[in-house]
Amino acid sequence: MPGPKPTHVESDYTLPKRVDVVVIGGGIIGASTALELAERGVSVLLCEKGQIGAEQSSRNWGWVRLGMRDPREIPLMQSSIRIWQGLDARIGRKTGYVQSGILRGARDALAEGHLNRWLRHLEGQQTGARMVWGAELDQLMPGRNLNLSAALYTPQDGRAEPQWAAPAITEGARDRGATIVTNCAVRSLDMQAGRVAGVVTERGRVACDQAVLAGGAWSRLFAGNQGVALPQLKVLNTVMRTSPVQDGPDIALWSNDFTIRRRADGGFTIAAGHENTVDIVPDSLRLARQFWPAFAQEWQSLRFRLSRRWAVEAQQARTWQPSDITPFETCRILDPEPSKKVLRTAWSAARKAFPALAEADIVESWAGLIDVTPDAIPVISGVDEVPGLWIATGFSGHGFGIGPGAGRLVADLVTQATPCVDPTAFRLSRFSDGSRVRPDPGH
Repeated sequence: MPGPKPTHVESDYTLPKRVDVVVIGGGIIGASTALELAERGVSVLLCEKGQIGAEQSSRNWGWVRLGMRDPREIPLMQSSIRIWQGLDARIGRKTGYVQSGILRGARDALAEGHLNRWLRHLEGQQTGARMVWGAELDQLMPGRNLNLSAALYTPQDGRAEPQWAAPAITEGARDRGATIVTNCAVRSLDMQAGRVAGVVTERGRVACDQAVLAGGAWSRLFAGNQGVALPQLKVLNTVMRTSPVQDGPDIALWSNDFTIRRRADGGFTIAAGHENTVDIVPDSLRLARQFWPAFAQEWQSLRFRLSRRWAVEAQQARTWQPSDITPFETCRILDPEPSKKVLRTAWSAARKAFPALAEADIVESWAGLIDVTPDAIPVISGVDEVPGLWIATGFSGHGFGIGPGAGRLVADLVTQATPCVDPTAFRLSRFSDGSRVRPDPGH
């Protein structure tokens, strides 16, 4: 089955000769950054090698969640939720955002303890997050045939439609003066006098004072060509959607066996709750030491395999000249094969848990490649050795919901405004300054 098709965004015809900022990458992070900058009167070019939102930004679960975030991300996620709440009215388009609440299930006392430990991160913040049991759990999740002893309920959380959101935000940025150019890869930065002076695209040079790299799974490759060490790997996640179903849960649910959330079309998005695939590639060996703590912590949820991606990435150019055809032009959209095993297992578990799904069909399935860092939190940072370059990547499967807040933080940094949250935890230099780089064990 083909992957999801985001709302089509028409490209502007003319590549500008000069702008203040070039945003590289048209996913939800790049789109949100462009919107925030354009609203501040900054001239912006958003340049996308393929189509807007065509990779992980349209392939994720669609969750907008504060629950089970790394505590370092919580302030930024709270900012993002506030943006989501007014986003449709602000841009005059639908993102599908609904504040529906999310339940994260626990089967036993050990899992309950894990959820309770995380819940302490929200103490005193009046989010409404709490543990639920018995009758309240039954009321929140009626019609379930799922053995849960308790669940973490985060009513502030919700969902949006990944195929709508990044395109809608991009059009909002264009309404405010941003130029949007698709099917046009940025090949490299143009450095003059030791700082960014422009970018070189496959259609020519654009002068700019600053550039934002929001390239998702491609960011490491682009940064490496500029001599910037960005530790980032890819993790594959498989997702499916069903035909419309009259009954079924309205609150999104995570369990060990599957996740489920209602879609705007009346169907459900379903995925595995606790399994991701890691293709062993040359970068797996290059970055093994940095990622070892993360692999050791998450080994039960990761399935390592040797696949065709080894050959694909081994043959990819890692350095090139601005005149060269780049890997971004030879692969416009990453469209990996979904795991049939994951599809079967998650679908079987979901139908067993919710008998209402018996009348549904799987109408589409896909996979996406998630950009991950060694500590599973993003890089939102300037680059000391490349003045004028900013990086916003490595969202580690958390990027869709946090995207609007991340875009605001990037815009704050680029324009030297007071940051909406403290960006220290997201600095690129944490990987080289001797900091202890580890995922938070409780998120």
